[in-house]
Amino acid sequence: MQHISLTDLNLLIKDTLNTQLEPSYWVVAEIGELREARNGHCYIEFVEKDEESNQLLSKSRATIWSYSYRSISAWFQSITGENLKAGMTVLANVQIQFHEVYGLSLNVKDIDPNFTLGERARKKQEIIAQLKEDGVFEMNKSHALPMVPQRIAIISAESAAGYGDFMNQILDNDYQYKLHTKLFVATMQGDKSAQTIISALHQIHEQMESFDAVILIRGGGAQVDLDCFDDYELASHISQFPLPVFTGIGHERDETICDMVAHTKLKTPTAVAEFLIRGMRIYEEKINLATNNILAHLNQKVEKEQHKLNDRKHSMRYALKKHFNKAENQLSRYQQKMQYDIRKSFQNTHQKLEIYGKTLELINPETVFKKGYSYTSLNGKSIMGQQLKKGDELKTITANQEVKSKVESAGKREN
Repeated sequence: MQHISLTDLNLLIKDTLNTQLEPSYWVVAEIGELREARNGHCYIEFVEKDEESNQLLSKSRATIWSYSYRSISAWFQSITGENLKAGMTVLANVQIQFHEVYGLSLNVKDIDPNFTLGERARKKQEIIAQLKEDGVFEMNKSHALPMVPQRIAIISAESAAGYGDFMNQILDNDYQYKLHTKLFVATMQGDKSAQTIISALHQIHEQMESFDAVILIRGGGAQVDLDCFDDYELASHISQFPLPVFTGIGHERDETICDMVAHTKLKTPTAVAEFLIRGMRIYEEKINLATNNILAHLNQKVEKEQHKLNDRKHSMRYALKKHFNKAENQLSRYQQKMQYDIRKSFQNTHQKLEIYGKTLELINPETVFKKGYSYTSLNGKSIMGQQLKKGDELKTITANQEVKSKVESAGKREN
């Protein structure tokens, strides 16, 4: 049986590959692993997975040598805004190399950043389409924003520059407006950031009645590691959250899906703070304008009523003066009549008194006695109407004397 050594076999494979294959190929693959060595080389494991089952279909080792990696990574970052990392799907120009000791590997000569942008855009559109199909894409925008949101739940990293910028803008605003804020800490970049933001949303939901709105802010630093804001699960949670959600992620590139589904999208954390302060200022100006309009209306009303009151005062003064004059005339007439009636009454009374005096003078006993009349009594009573009998002692009074006598005989006088 004819045979060859393993070395000869590997050399045959190497020679065959070198003569039968093209100098290089453009290959679409996902970066399964990526490791940068101290010497500047970059070691990658390319993989391909089934889109539905996520099952691994194939994988290959690849290397970007240091002299190529510096230019490839810099160009890729300048176009995409991100560094090469695991999880990215790339279009790489590779040379197939076979070493009799180390086996098959790929030597990466170039990576097309525009393909990655296109692939990201495709995935982004798929997520947007899925959210729309779920019927939740516009849901958060339908929430009514409070007229003056003042109780704010903030999702951010505590040390993030964007969070510091937001709080400085809020605390040092020119109008001294007060907002009540509470920070819910989350990781704002990296593979776990989407889940930490979702966790923060769950915490806010548990105390939802304490807040008017939620603000998701990042800002500051390099514009990389923003994949989490295009994550389907995170975008779905934001779109369905029962409070209005503001985003101020602070990036210059195209808006993320989280920006799209949020109630209000703003460019930076500072812009979010300015939006809130401006809203409070506009509300205050409306209140001031309404107050001024009310005061102006009231002043006009008061002035109008004052004129009416003055007119009524003049009318009342004239009416009262006329009434007083009439009353005074009537009183004068009554006074004159009363004086006349009193004088007449006095005169009548005086005449009556004179008559009464004369009558009294006529019936005065002394006057009667002076005319020769006398008064005879029995036991202190006039004898008129008494039946006298013999022996009764009588008293007779005249004008100048008193006479006592006894009855010798008594009988009725014949007419």
